Amino acid sequence: MKNSLQFLAAFVLACVFPGCAAVTVTTDYDHAANFANYKTYALTPPHHSSIMSPTGEAALRDALRAELSSRGLTEVTPQKAELDIVRHVFVQEKVSAQQWSDWGYRGSWPYSFGSYGMWNGAPVTYTDISVYGEGTLILDFVDARTKKLVFRGVGKAVVGGPESNAGKIREAVAKIVAAYPGAH
Repeated sequence: MKNSLQFLAAFVLACVFPGCAAVTVTTDYDHAANFANYKTYALTPPHHSSIMSPTGEAALRDALRAELSSRGLTEVTPQKAELDIVRHVFVQEKVSAQQWSDWGYRGSWPYSFGSYGMWNGAPVTYTDISVYGEGTLILDFVDARTKKLVFRGVGKAVVGGPESNAGKIREAVAKIVAAYPGAH
């Protein structure tokens, strides 16, 4: 019985969490900004220390360089940049509670009123609680001259191992830069 419960729990998690495996991205931008004026950028460190693994940091920098160059933006030194790109990274612990019942009625519904004890084959309710980390990557595109935020992209995904996280970072950067309203 215990093995079948573990299998059932694993099956339910496999059905529920694939939606969490993908990276979700939201973006917003200043509609008054003239994005055609931005041709250069610099990666600027965040004001508050948000630590990434070396693998994640390398994936972020490589993905930004590749995606932004495909959009016509060139990386330059911070003094010559028209856009400062500031990254923020957060990991938040999340809890997922899944509950399901094994009714076992074979098509008939039991009598539900009165003070009766449980019968053989009565429904059993199972609960699975899992804790996971949700990572958030925020990319702020700031006008270097006015210091005004002109574009923000937010990517979220379930945190895994270093290689899995690097792939999710690359996916998030690709989706965020695809929504950038500047040159194509």
